[in-house]
Amino acid sequence: MAYRWKNDLTWDDVTPEAQFINRRQIMAGAGGLLGAGLIGGAARAQDDPRLALEPNSWEEITTYNNYYEFGTGKSDPANNAHTLTTSPWAIEVDGLVDNPGTYSLEDILSEVEIEERIYRLRCVEQWSMVIPWNGFELADLLNRVGVQDGARYVAFETAMRPEEMPGLRVPVLDWPYKEGLRLDEAMHPLTIMATGIYGRDIPNQNGAPIRLVVPWKYGYKSIKSIVRISLVEDQPTTSWSEYSDREYGFYSNVNPNVDHPRWSQADERRIGGGLFANRLPTLMFNGYEDDVASLYEGMDLEVYH
Repeated sequence: MAYRWKNDLTWDDVTPEAQFINRRQIMAGAGGLLGAGLIGGAARAQDDPRLALEPNSWEEITTYNNYYEFGTGKSDPANNAHTLTTSPWAIEVDGLVDNPGTYSLEDILSEVEIEERIYRLRCVEQWSMVIPWNGFELADLLNRVGVQDGARYVAFETAMRPEEMPGLRVPVLDWPYKEGLRLDEAMHPLTIMATGIYGRDIPNQNGAPIRLVVPWKYGYKSIKSIVRISLVEDQPTTSWSEYSDREYGFYSNVNPNVDHPRWSQADERRIGGGLFANRLPTLMFNGYEDDVASLYEGMDLEVYH
């Protein structure tokens, strides 16, 4: 049975597909200013002409993205991600599990329930959007491999294929890209493994063929093109925390009360809101506070940011 959460989002709130794919071009047009977006449901283009954006051409829409394994330029992923081989695809599952092994994506998908989840996505750079994902709960996969008692965290790795990913030649981060969750976060029903967007397969530049989506955390926690999942006892290293733990903490929960060292996190604008749209307050845990706040009861969220 699909998880029922307090969802106030509908298809009326979904970021238009063209604007979702083209978000980096919109950001570039803002002259490098951080962020664009409105919180889901707070404002819509049909209610305010300032929020309307003229759709871009297909070439423009698919030119801008951010996936450093394919280059740091905003047009690099669209130009280079076609080199990524996404079929066949397999995920290695290891560590503290009863059934370690390498599982084909085809086999995984044959045993899980794919459903649509319309979620907010909040970037650490202050922009946000609303996206209809297609995927399955990560807990379904973890339950199938059998999590052992000693496991406290789940670690993830992105594919690292220098012959297919030209951006790996530049040491922007310590490759491969790594992320991690506490086990209770990973098992939470809101945490999904996404294989589709808008009812279609995820484009290569957006994390094909399978990626993590954790809607109450900043977007970089939702690691793309996953090839390894490890159940471990100790808190795993994550790429952006390794780069700067002062700026990018392990938890990375959306929190309007804890600023990034270089900018405020108190407000945001949604892609599609226009460059001059009023900024709106960011929601605690990106609007999922009722569902996930209990995970952090008693924790100082300024320390464990």
